[in-house]
Amino acid sequence: MSNKKKKVLLIIEQCNPDWSSVPLEGYNYYNGISQLCDVTLVTHIRNKKALEKHPEHQDVIYINESQFSKVYHKIIAALTSIGRKNWPLYIALSYPIYEEFNRQVYQQFKDKVLEQKYDVVHVITPMMPRYPSKIIKACQNTPFILGPVNGGVPFPSGFQKVARQEFAYFNFLRAIGRSLIPGYVETYQKADKILAGSTYTLNLIKDLFKIPEERLELFYENGIPQSFFHQKIINQDNSVTNLLFVGRLVPYKGADMVIDAINNLSDDLKNKIKFTIVGDGSEKVNLENQVKNLGLENIVNFTGWIKQSETVEYYKQADIFCFPSIREFGGAVVLEAMACGLPCIVANNGGIGEYVTPETGFSIEPKSREYLVKELTEKITILIENKPLLEKMSAKCYERVEEFEWSQKAKKIIEIYKQLLT
Repeated sequence: MSNKKKKVLLIIEQCNPDWSSVPLEGYNYYNGISQLCDVTLVTHIRNKKALEKHPEHQDVIYINESQFSKVYHKIIAALTSIGRKNWPLYIALSYPIYEEFNRQVYQQFKDKVLEQKYDVVHVITPMMPRYPSKIIKACQNTPFILGPVNGGVPFPSGFQKVARQEFAYFNFLRAIGRSLIPGYVETYQKADKILAGSTYTLNLIKDLFKIPEERLELFYENGIPQSFFHQKIINQDNSVTNLLFVGRLVPYKGADMVIDAINNLSDDLKNKIKFTIVGDGSEKVNLENQVKNLGLENIVNFTGWIKQSETVEYYKQADIFCFPSIREFGGAVVLEAMACGLPCIVANNGGIGEYVTPETGFSIEPKSREYLVKELTEKITILIENKPLLEKMSAKCYERVEEFEWSQKAKKIIEIYKQLLT
């Protein structure tokens, strides 16, 4: 393969530097890849305002949205937000909006792809393994890459109450979608390479679609910006150890379990810690009441919602990251914490259980709520009482996440392009 920059058609419906979660991930992938390849970005019109703040991004095609989709989205957003957000139903009902985008991309680019105007076609979002990509029909002589796709992780059997709170009983819609959505199976079976964001999703795709191993690759979904990297200097003063949680305050994220674990610590250890909860959500009032009822007001502090770019200051001030989310696909906050040298205590279900190694923290099997709380108490105690271990883990955390820095992830993707084009 020559050193000439390769032409890439990068399709990222959700690509927005001003938003969080998947849209921000989509943008970070685009930003990194566009510095190494000649990229044409195809994205939704909703991202135009944010992307135009970055004049360095020139070759961007925006796909318009019909008036029907605008009205329909408002209806389903309102319908699925009654009480707690019903994400499974929202995702299922959102398919017609995505299909409008998918159809227009195909119509606008099929001829160019058939004429081999691009060396590679790469679809990055949606990241959920739920939707097809019609442009694959035109990729007869052009490599087609999908992903990283991530998702499908079930709730642990010991957390069915939380599963009901998160409307998990609507997940049967996934199977219906696979059988009814046109082009869904074809997208996965014909893709030249599928990047899977977690081992669970990789095995799910492999089994569902009978994909040969050579067309699948484990490629963790999340990355971290260089600005989050700060080597930790461990405070040898044993007076206070700062624990941190960053995330949406919803049942499955597990902030309540950390609070209970802290309550189970000895009085001596309670006097040596502070716990900061960064984030907001439907459970905030319940968590505040839990803290009050347990008499932990002097230990636990709630910051409310903080801009993603500003959370780094909280990571820098902390010593231990506690994030026992029982069903996490990506878990970027764990990578952010590790980039600041924080040993992490997580639940082993989904991507975060793979980020955290025995050298960088503790990954606890989510057998039950009681078991998780007990193990959290034990692991917090170990790290508070063993500063040499804390320091050793901190250094290993920093080493572990260097490969997750966005420019490094972009380089890995370019290597995958090269392999397909060889």
